[in-house]
Amino acid sequence: MVTAQTLPETLAAPLAGFFRYLASEKRYSPRTCEHYQRDLGRLAAWLEQQQLTAWADLSIHHVRRYVANLSRGGLSGQSIARHLSAIRRFYDFLLREGMARDNPALDVRAPKSGRRLPKVADVDQIQQLLDAPPEDPLEIRDLAMFELMYSSGLRLAELASLDLSALDLSGREVRVLGKGSKERLVPIGGKAVDALKRWLAVRGQYTGEAEPAVFVSQRGGRLSRRSIQDRLARWGLRTGADQRLHPHLLRHSFASHMLESSGDLRAVQELLGHADIATTQVYTHLDFQHLARVYDRSHPRARRRSGTIEPRKSPDPKGH
Repeated sequence: MVTAQTLPETLAAPLAGFFRYLASEKRYSPRTCEHYQRDLGRLAAWLEQQQLTAWADLSIHHVRRYVANLSRGGLSGQSIARHLSAIRRFYDFLLREGMARDNPALDVRAPKSGRRLPKVADVDQIQQLLDAPPEDPLEIRDLAMFELMYSSGLRLAELASLDLSALDLSGREVRVLGKGSKERLVPIGGKAVDALKRWLAVRGQYTGEAEPAVFVSQRGGRLSRRSIQDRLARWGLRTGADQRLHPHLLRHSFASHMLESSGDLRAVQELLGHADIATTQVYTHLDFQHLARVYDRSHPRARRRSGTIEPRKSPDPKGH
């Protein structure tokens, strides 16, 4: 790390003042301050190489060249964006102190990184996770949650907010309120239906009829998102999962396994309830019967033990 002692005073003094400002006025943590020191120290070393000895000499063209230098050095777009954020914050401080005329990083953007693919678990791992027998009523609840998340590709928020009125176990469907208050009807696999029935049979031990939530805590109230995350991580440890389990992993695995088996991208996107209207517009005309057929044919845990698939009713267009 470049230190103030290795820099010219014209570069070192403003940096030192900025770091004091972060620690005393902004009360940033030592770790955050250390990140700023590292990123801005790297910029200061580059300035010396360019024979620039004052922060006021840095122009937007210099910043763009610096970004290109970082990119050639192997930094990701996300890391470069962090560097630019530190530079902007530093120059806001310099402007406040009268040590700069403008903020040269204000209109510079980091290069886009390739989109990271979500992590998924393979089918065998999921089967091992969901075939583990529950040992008490709360684990019966947990297994029902995890089965439903994987069965229907629910988001964490959708699962936590789910009410009893949204479940139709006889029709094997759940009505989900997704992002942007967009409602969708999603099939529930046979395994998840069985798990939900087992949970509903013991749910009354923890709460009364007035509580609308499907999944409740030991105290009887709606189970929080954090509790769901913690219970899934705990379940993963118990079943010997080789990676840390989190709700979105089940949703990603649902999407991956469905797409791998069916090859029907439009159906999978509709089942996921994609929120971006620009990318989901072509999927809105798919009828539910088609979605249900793709689901029953493709999802690893959708099939009933007898191997038969009961006919489904179409959703009520009035939403009842």
